[in-house]
Amino acid sequence: MNCGKFFAAIFFALIFTLNAATVPLRAEPFQDPATTIPLPNNQPPTVLSEWNSTNSGLNPGYTVQQMQNPRPVPPGDVLPNVTATAAVVMEASTGHVIYSRNPNKKMFPASTTKMVTLIMALENGKPEEIVTVGKNAFGVEGSTLFLETGDKIPLKELLTGMIMHSGNDAAVAVAEHVDGNIKKFAERMTRRARELGAVNSQFTNPHGLPDTNHVTTAYDLALLAAHGFTLENFEEIVSAQEKTYQWIHDPAKKLRSENQMLWLYRGGNGVKTGYTDAAGRCLVSSAKRDGIQLVAVVLDSYFMWNDSIALLDYGFANVSSEKIIQGGKVIKNLPVVSGHKKTMPIKTAGDITVPIFKNSDDYQIEYDLPNFLSAPIKKGESVGKVRVILDGKEVATTDLIATENDTQKSFFKMLWENLKKLFGL
Repeated sequence: MNCGKFFAAIFFALIFTLNAATVPLRAEPFQDPATTIPLPNNQPPTVLSEWNSTNSGLNPGYTVQQMQNPRPVPPGDVLPNVTATAAVVMEASTGHVIYSRNPNKKMFPASTTKMVTLIMALENGKPEEIVTVGKNAFGVEGSTLFLETGDKIPLKELLTGMIMHSGNDAAVAVAEHVDGNIKKFAERMTRRARELGAVNSQFTNPHGLPDTNHVTTAYDLALLAAHGFTLENFEEIVSAQEKTYQWIHDPAKKLRSENQMLWLYRGGNGVKTGYTDAAGRCLVSSAKRDGIQLVAVVLDSYFMWNDSIALLDYGFANVSSEKIIQGGKVIKNLPVVSGHKKTMPIKTAGDITVPIFKNSDDYQIEYDLPNFLSAPIKKGESVGKVRVILDGKEVATTDLIATENDTQKSFFKMLWENLKKLFGL
């Protein structure tokens, strides 16, 4: 081993050691490391109270100090001690914003960018594809997975490592694998983000290293995270706490997530941390409870863990779930043409449970069914849809299915029946 690789191995081992020290393995009091950063006028942070599992969404055994916000906030802000310059908490299935502060302010996203890189890779690649690490990925500045040129890694594993350990080298390798170069990949990121409604975002790289033209908003990141949860493998990747991969150039072969919300918060299942001097502390976090998936975003935060806990607590306090469609319920009898039965009962295939928000419009339920059914008909066959609409957006759907079998009548039987009707027999 040459000297460069030796010192790299030592540095990598040190990072693993520090990570192990900062990410809880078991329930224990948690002190936010962000409290060490300078506050305005170098004032020490003021502790207001303590969160625990009885007054917050924290997992049992964890406690977190709530800090006073040293920054001014807009009048009427219901979460004045959230320290982030911009923040959003959104219910993912509907896109409904429960709380926001400066949601459309264009800001630097730092490594939360890698969440968008993950989405692009999942939409344009296959998990089992082998990524060959190119020379441009080797030695990228900032956080790293210490990849080497020529490494061959399954795409899903590389994406997981990228999210867990914020590897800038992995982000470059993914971009080159999908589009051949960073420029084309970044153009894809921007184009796709805007298609999804994130119209104030522009990306120039896949990792989030500083660039004056690389910007997004808290709302855009929440919207993109919500879309991510609709993709196969997204939740599995962003919620991973520990992984062991043989391609890691370290004897331990292990990765541990930098996202402490996965341990701290009940139902925590994502997403991505970020930090640069220009961006400040950034975090896209998420949690799922009772079928409700929330996404919280903080940009330029003094205490990003505390802010995220406060946002998710507020979100869950202001949303509940309700079953509005019960599976197996007959909703209509449809006439049957050319069958032995005159009518066919139609029932819902499954339940639909939706989030219910305070001070929000009601859901609309639309039944998409034909005027009649034509035999042959198979029991369980989908013949229509139930669609649930909120604010003009379809947020949930389930099939409407036939409850019985029915075969088609023979030609001569149908002819005879029509003749009887014609002559009044």
